[in-house]
Amino acid sequence: MNKGKIVQIIGPVVDVEFSGQLPAIYNALTLEYSVQGQPVKLTLEVQQHLGDGWVRAVAMSSTEGLKRGYEVTDTGAPISMPVGEAVMGRVFNVTGEPVDEQGPVKADKYLPIHRAAPPLVEQSTSPQILATGIKVIDLICPFLKGGKVGAFGGAGVGKTVVIMELINNIAKLHGGISMFAGVGERTREGNDLYNEMIEAGVIKVKKDEKGHPIIGENGLPIIETGSRIGLVYGQMNEPPGARLRVALSALAVTEYFRDEKNQDVLLFVDNVFRFSQAGSEVSALLGRTPSAVGYQPTLAAEMGDLQERITSTKKGSITSFQAVYVPADDLTDPAPATTFAHLDATIVLERSIAELGIFPAVDPLSSSSRALSPEIVGQEHYDVARGVQKVLQRYKDLQDIIAILGMDELSAEDKTTVFRARKIQKFMSQPFTVAQVFTGREGKQVSREETVRAFKEILEGKHDDVPEQNFYMKGGIDEIKEA
Repeated sequence: MNKGKIVQIIGPVVDVEFSGQLPAIYNALTLEYSVQGQPVKLTLEVQQHLGDGWVRAVAMSSTEGLKRGYEVTDTGAPISMPVGEAVMGRVFNVTGEPVDEQGPVKADKYLPIHRAAPPLVEQSTSPQILATGIKVIDLICPFLKGGKVGAFGGAGVGKTVVIMELINNIAKLHGGISMFAGVGERTREGNDLYNEMIEAGVIKVKKDEKGHPIIGENGLPIIETGSRIGLVYGQMNEPPGARLRVALSALAVTEYFRDEKNQDVLLFVDNVFRFSQAGSEVSALLGRTPSAVGYQPTLAAEMGDLQERITSTKKGSITSFQAVYVPADDLTDPAPATTFAHLDATIVLERSIAELGIFPAVDPLSSSSRALSPEIVGQEHYDVARGVQKVLQRYKDLQDIIAILGMDELSAEDKTTVFRARKIQKFMSQPFTVAQVFTGREGKQVSREETVRAFKEILEGKHDDVPEQNFYMKGGIDEIKEA
């Protein structure tokens, strides 16, 4: 084994000197030491060759208690993740170690987190719609199976709630394998998700006759085989190295199910912006000169390396849902703007819609999807979606006139448009299953056919006599008739 010695420590950046052969870029270096009598195993990832036998590496966890002169071992390979059925129902950190206190993982195989994207000749191109059960998404920005979807929004507009509802609807309906990557988000959200997955039965645990999880001696539920989701976390409290690589760790596991098990897999990432942000921190620590708005000069290449691996091949597909935080609600910021280029569908969550109390706060005029074309969704769906956007755009144009002169100055046709637009806007709200504990409203899922029929009826004026508040927080159009 190739061994070296630590010569410099600057926070999470560690310089190591090797007398023999230098470890390759992205190789994992390991060392074991103790802090206050507690054993610590630290993994470093090589980022640069500095010359004179020195390499610069980034730590994947805290460097507390590390000293110069400690011996470091080159593993000769990148960080590797356990893959296969043993991963399901478990929670891992960036280096593939279980962090759920449920004992060691008996994986048959380990795969490196750095791999090339599949060549173009192996990628599949046939479009198929994936229904989500959320009206505004299925109508305006339908998802493609094997596609990439981004939910963009500032702080507190509901990105995580939309992602959680998608996990709830699709992981249950789809019944296949899912992977969740928690990149730099709150630890509380990670914990909530884990417990919700247990309640929903997506993570299988032993249950008593009343259906409650049985708690083991360690104070945690006893995991059983047959879970449908694996979780990989590198949260806000972790150093930038971990947050930069945790998306790749989850992706390595997902690729195994696609390439070797030939399955259709779902990959949920919350939050891709933190991946870019961690890259910016690491870049600054490595001493690179930043480019636009203080981001790393390698931003587009790093994002491309991640996103191009998330794709469908002739063997299987990875359908990916990504939350993307938008700093200061500015969609032109380099981090969200770089992400846009890779996506098939973009859901834009708008603060002004959230302020109206309409959730999910999806902006139907900014959101778009490659799938919204007559060849893929059909002519009727396309016409209804464009009709809805036309009515809402006209309402937006008229808002200044209404604010200054009042509704009375509008023509009869414009008045009708405004009333229908307000009903459409209200009808785009929907009670979510994951928000049921907060709102007390039972979550509703609506099929795509039902959604198209409902909005078509509103556009045709069949519900012009129904007061607009009746459209708020409803599922299908039939609930409005009953009300």
